[in-house]
Amino acid sequence: MQTPVQIDFQGMPVDEHMRESIIGHVAKLEDRFGRVTACRVMVKAPGGHHRTGGLYEIHIRLALPNGKEVDVGRTPQNDERYADKAFAINDAFKRARRQLQDQVRHLQGKVKEHEASPLAKVARIDHDGGFGFLETADGREIYFHQNSVLNSAFPRLRVGTRVAFAEEMGEKGPQASTVKIAGKHGMR
Repeated sequence: MQTPVQIDFQGMPVDEHMRESIIGHVAKLEDRFGRVTACRVMVKAPGGHHRTGGLYEIHIRLALPNGKEVDVGRTPQNDERYADKAFAINDAFKRARRQLQDQVRHLQGKVKEHEASPLAKVARIDHDGGFGFLETADGREIYFHQNSVLNSAFPRLRVGTRVAFAEEMGEKGPQASTVKIAGKHGMR
């Protein structure tokens, strides 16, 4: 770490046992991730606060490269386990570890990106037969059955209706396994 760990005790005297526990937790984070540039921990003693009366509040701010931060600061309301200072510290650092893990994955480019469903418009529909065909952006036609239309929306489909779909190979060629009416920002 580029700067020493800052630990602030509010509403209570400095507790050396808590300080050592916090420093140990920070060391474990550094051993595991090694990319923390600064750390500040605030420990607020239980008080007569109407929302968190009798509970320790632990706030952790970790600075990472490229201006990224991990900020853990919310004490769960009505969780009496936070009356125990060891539990409060352990839980706050557990949440910090999860958030730091997510940030490191993001920095390393290991975050999964979900592909958007392809969009099409209804080209032909046979309400009596319970099927239709979609026209994709590249001009292909894809068969769909009324059972593949989500939210029981088959009766609302008309020629020109914009839809998102999932394509699979059927016995007679490509077909849509799911069809969902597209929102306002889909393909026109």
